[in-house]
Amino acid sequence: AAFSMGLRCSQTVPAVVLIVVAVVGILLLVLPAKEMALPPENMYGIVLDAGSSHTSVYIYKWPADKQNNTGIVTQHDECHVKGGGISSYADNPSGAAKSLEKCLEQALTHIPKFRHHQTPLCLGATAGMRLLSITNASKSQRVMKEVENKLQSYPFKFKESIILSGQAEGVFGWVTVNYLLENFVKYGFVGHWMNPGRDTIGALDLGGASTQITFETSEKVENKSNTMELKLFGKTYRLYTQSFLCYGQDQYLRKLLAHLIKVLFNNTVFHPCYPKQFNESVILGKDVFDSPCTVDSKPDKIDLEMNVNVVGTGDYQNCLKNVKKMFSFENCKYSKCSFNGVFQPSLRGRFMAFSAFYFTHKYISTLTNMDMTSPNQTAKAVRRVCSMSISEVLTKQDEKYMKNVCAVSNFVQVLLTQGYHFNEVSLPSISFEKKAGGASVGWALGYMLNLTNLVPAENPVVMKALPIGPWKGILFLSIILIFFALGYLLFVYRKAKANEGMV
Repeated sequence: AAFSMGLRCSQTVPAVVLIVVAVVGILLLVLPAKEMALPPENMYGIVLDAGSSHTSVYIYKWPADKQNNTGIVTQHDECHVKGGGISSYADNPSGAAKSLEKCLEQALTHIPKFRHHQTPLCLGATAGMRLLSITNASKSQRVMKEVENKLQSYPFKFKESIILSGQAEGVFGWVTVNYLLENFVKYGFVGHWMNPGRDTIGALDLGGASTQITFETSEKVENKSNTMELKLFGKTYRLYTQSFLCYGQDQYLRKLLAHLIKVLFNNTVFHPCYPKQFNESVILGKDVFDSPCTVDSKPDKIDLEMNVNVVGTGDYQNCLKNVKKMFSFENCKYSKCSFNGVFQPSLRGRFMAFSAFYFTHKYISTLTNMDMTSPNQTAKAVRRVCSMSISEVLTKQDEKYMKNVCAVSNFVQVLLTQGYHFNEVSLPSISFEKKAGGASVGWALGYMLNLTNLVPAENPVVMKALPIGPWKGILFLSIILIFFALGYLLFVYRKAKANEGMV
């Protein structure tokens, strides 16, 4: 009997195993399954922002699968090159290239080595190089060539080294602002990127040699050079953009000083925008007239090697009067203009002001502790700044910037209210920012977002269910196994019963 029992068990075990395997197989096939996308590897990109006063190197990263053909980009690292902008190396082009080495070496360590050959590397030079290309095209070309050769010597995927147009600089700044504020896409709580359906905001950029205004408009743009269409994240945006060369803060300060020297030419010049008790010596060529922005103000038969003593008087009204002379509000051939005869449609929505706009606003706030949410309040705050002596100003900030705080404050006030026509209603809509969403605000991130449209996406790694054909085949085979195993068990059972009856 024991032998018979053991024999019966040995015959039924294979059948039971077959049934278990088949049932498990069916369960795996019929239970709900999800497609699980594994986190994609990051791709990287490097942008060198070669501004008029300095160069910054930004490293960005984005998921390799991208979103609607544009990478979801975040800032990975940044490095600020020591020394002046590359345009300051006009007489030493190799020096411009060498100045970039430290930051490029840093990029090598901050990007995984296996991604180096796939990492786009590009440099965009802005108004400083635009001015150099006007004054001396051959020097500009030599600087750009030296810089390009340096970039190509690194193991990254070199894309381009270009001088950006003012319009491109403005548009890419607008892209950066709206991307960081999640006006294009945002990461939803369900774990997917989605379009939040928000209105975009305008961008105000103030650099060393130019200033830009860019915003979305539905009005007719009467000058076609001021309009640009941009496709990002599957949607097309129609923009107004304008860049004013020579209206960055450094070049504007040169223009103002050149104007004062032209009007009051003597060995001593009284500067109404410099603080009381401040004076400095300037060389007429190097510090004032060696720029295409001041060529119209250069007096005839002037000794460019001459030193002139500039004495501050801290006179708000006189400063404001001279600042306004840097703008022309006449001769508009369009239905409406900003200044210098440039078309501008009506302002729309909110704006973000960054770069030198941010720093100027910060300096005024720090010095006065006054609110600046209307044109009148702004004028009062600027008047207060201009009334301060150099010793009062220096108790709170560094002299390098503070000698110019009255001049730049008046410039920003006139530019925003009389140039761009921000008023009691629209001026409070401007937010002054240095960073947003953990990234520096400027044109470089917008440029990288646009460039990633050219970078091929990697297919995401996905765990998927079986296609329907093989799925049906395996299900059918599992059912056959179950029936076969049940039939085999029934056969063993009947055979065992028959043997017991014979006994």
